[in-house]
Amino acid sequence: MPRLILVYNPNSSNYRRVKKDILDKKAKLFEDYKLSEYTVSKIGFKNNVKQLQEIIKDGDLLLALGGDATAAITANAILESGKSATLAVLPYGNFNDLARTLGTMKLRDIVVAEKASMCPKGHKDLARAARSVPAGHAEAFSAISALYPLEIYVDGQFWRYATCYVTIGMTAEAVELFDAPKFRKYMKKGHKSSWRSYLELAKWYFKNRRRKIFLPEFTINGQPTVKKASDYAAVSGKSMCRVMKGGDDFKKPYIFRSKALKTVSFPRLFILMAKSILHRTPGNDTKGDILEFKEPATVELQAEGEYQVFKDIKTIEVKKGNKCLKVIAKN
Repeated sequence: MPRLILVYNPNSSNYRRVKKDILDKKAKLFEDYKLSEYTVSKIGFKNNVKQLQEIIKDGDLLLALGGDATAAITANAILESGKSATLAVLPYGNFNDLARTLGTMKLRDIVVAEKASMCPKGHKDLARAARSVPAGHAEAFSAISALYPLEIYVDGQFWRYATCYVTIGMTAEAVELFDAPKFRKYMKKGHKSSWRSYLELAKWYFKNRRRKIFLPEFTINGQPTVKKASDYAAVSGKSMCRVMKGGDDFKKPYIFRSKALKTVSFPRLFILMAKSILHRTPGNDTKGDILEFKEPATVELQAEGEYQVFKDIKTIEVKKGNKCLKVIAKN
């Protein structure tokens, strides 16, 4: 019997939905699995990753029930554990970029794929597996695929993996507002999280865009950037902050898209958002970027909603290798 680890955060804004949809029904929903659970706690990103990776075994399926932060903890734990485990994600967050990238928006996408992966192609048990999944979920089959994450290094030291995107500068600092007690209290009442998030981001932007220099002068791979750049973004997944379109770079080793941006300029931000929503987030294909600051800098990094401030740093490197994460993704 395969082992399934449910990963969730009881302090998240949508935990009530997680409990109602999944946890209260887990015995029936996952009767063919040996169940285990990991509860994300207030001990920080790295400590949660460390604790989770210690319980992962080869052959495990880990199901992240939450937003991109919970999914990021789960993904990093699998990658750092060195075990042959598989990640699945269901969307219970504000933006759910990894769930959108994988296409696993309903439970059936995940359960059918995992059952199907255990059967030879064309085996009669595939149909039986599909019938055994509770009705009312998406009809599409999924498959176990490879996702190639971004790797982020600060002054040569590994920071973390990012499955969809990473930003540096003003956009990274803006993420802090989602941890404000007032905002989290509002979300826990069951309000529409994504649109409230966009509203709060807009208010923060117009209040803070002229407040300070968010990124000191820097180069990318030895080349100067746009004058007074306030942000750097690297995108590998299908979306960033839900509405900004990415691509299929997550399926590829080595390649992703990146760009230095001047988002403190509202006209430039408007053009960027229009292109990102209607077509694709602007950027250049790259095999890796080394950001080098002219002077030791204090900057903020965020990857999929998890952020950290670094002081007096000289370089940040974003790259991809051929290391992959096994994921359940929609065909």
